[in-house]
Amino acid sequence: MIALIAGRGRLPVALYDRLVAAGETVQLCELQGQPSELDSAVGRLVFRLERLGGLVARLKRRGVTRFCMAGGVDRPKINPLALDMATLRLLPRVRRALAPGDDGALRAIISVFEWAGIQVVAATEIAPDLLVGAGCPTRAEPEAGHRVLAMAGDRALDDMGAGDTGQALILGPDGVLATEGPEGTDALIGQARWPDGAVLFKGPKPGQDRRADMPTIGPATAQNAVRAGLDGIIVEAGGVIVLDQPRVVEILDAAGLFLWARERPA
Repeated sequence: MIALIAGRGRLPVALYDRLVAAGETVQLCELQGQPSELDSAVGRLVFRLERLGGLVARLKRRGVTRFCMAGGVDRPKINPLALDMATLRLLPRVRRALAPGDDGALRAIISVFEWAGIQVVAATEIAPDLLVGAGCPTRAEPEAGHRVLAMAGDRALDDMGAGDTGQALILGPDGVLATEGPEGTDALIGQARWPDGAVLFKGPKPGQDRRADMPTIGPATAQNAVRAGLDGIIVEAGGVIVLDQPRVVEILDAAGLFLWARERPA
């Protein structure tokens, strides 16, 4: 049995559907107050990070041997008074969730599950076809100026990784125009009508554990990019999940935008 710890976005839905189609028994889990987009009829365990130890014990009793984390989650506030006994014993590991940055809760969950002998499975192991390979699947391609911007994006993403913040930014002829916050990529794009030459740049942060919180775009991202007047979208080849790629390409082609999956220089 596999546990799917689901957050925001369509990725958990896509993974759940694939697992069920493959005959897997799936236990859906969600952080309290952060529901996924999966149908409400699907049975789920809702848990608090303060009771993670109890959740793991419960899953093991149900026969869960693997787990996958997918979708965005906000870093929850930790209430020490809400810790259960199972989690208190694991407090040195759970303390990671108290560290600043987007990935704290994810790291805490992975650490506790692995300590309990439950194997982490990356979303890309379940659906490797969702990773986009190098190249431009769209009719439009980046111009020379966009390729220069991508190098600036690498440097900016390195800085964001050092601060353990978002995975996306808006680049323009004058450099970095905006960076992703807790609200996510679509909120970043929708901040403004961006100037000519601006692009969305998205990729994994340096040192990021790619077994969880893989950068993801989908049709909604493409539609928002069109509405915001962007020239296109640059993602790291092999490092970003593209949900419903045919639809993403269709949306971008209709508006003359490009999708460039770029291999990051070593």
